[in-house]
Amino acid sequence: MRIATWNVNSVNARLPTILEWFEQERPDVACLQELKCLDQRFPGEAFERLGYNVAVHGQKTYNGVALLSRTPLEDVRRGLPGDDGDEQARYIEAVISGPTPIRVGGLYLPNGNPVDTDKFAYKLAWMERLHAHAIQLLALEEPLVLAGDYNVIPESADVYDPAAWADDALFRPESRAAFRALKWLGLTDAYMAADGAPGGYTFWDYQAGAWPRDLGIRIDHLLLSPMAADRLAGVVIHRDVRGREKPSDHVPVVAELSLTV
Repeated sequence: MRIATWNVNSVNARLPTILEWFEQERPDVACLQELKCLDQRFPGEAFERLGYNVAVHGQKTYNGVALLSRTPLEDVRRGLPGDDGDEQARYIEAVISGPTPIRVGGLYLPNGNPVDTDKFAYKLAWMERLHAHAIQLLALEEPLVLAGDYNVIPESADVYDPAAWADDALFRPESRAAFRALKWLGLTDAYMAADGAPGGYTFWDYQAGAWPRDLGIRIDHLLLSPMAADRLAGVVIHRDVRGREKPSDHVPVVAELSLTV
């Protein structure tokens, strides 16, 4: 089973590029972030024609997440538990059916900048809620993947210039500590387990020639429960997608698990 995560930075604005990649790579499951559209504006039929079942949790102009699967989606949850007043569409979860069912949570963690505003407090509070929910999911003792744009640079090796990002919410000690706390629950960073080489970037800004100069950061992650980590066969970062026409500033990251679809 190949599970992808990709912040598409407006699904409708980049649909031809997105569909081209899906036609070429045909992942079994995909978590998409930053859709920037309401549910009814999501181009579900285009993905259904490629053989995908679709679940969407959208929001006008901002945020938005989706789950796509070649097998039926069961037990779909929209929204992260812990704050009934949170209207931002940043989390979707479902059980991917098959001979070996797997639970997948797709997330778009808040950016948090500027750090001296409520946006950073919201980011940290959201991470606390994710931590609490992960505890509940891990208690189920089933294959689990929490995949998405975490907006966290875990280590210095995951950014082209650590000093330049020292005061950014993505690299602040509080954000990194919350990410480590998630892993300490028993979750495995798929890229670090399968490869771990420095420079495994997943995001290059549109500004200042970041892409041609390889000024990237690694912020798109797949965290695996023990039952999923035991089945990890590899991780591929599809860097070439960043150089295509009208690209997202993120690229797809795909983990392969030895599961029967």
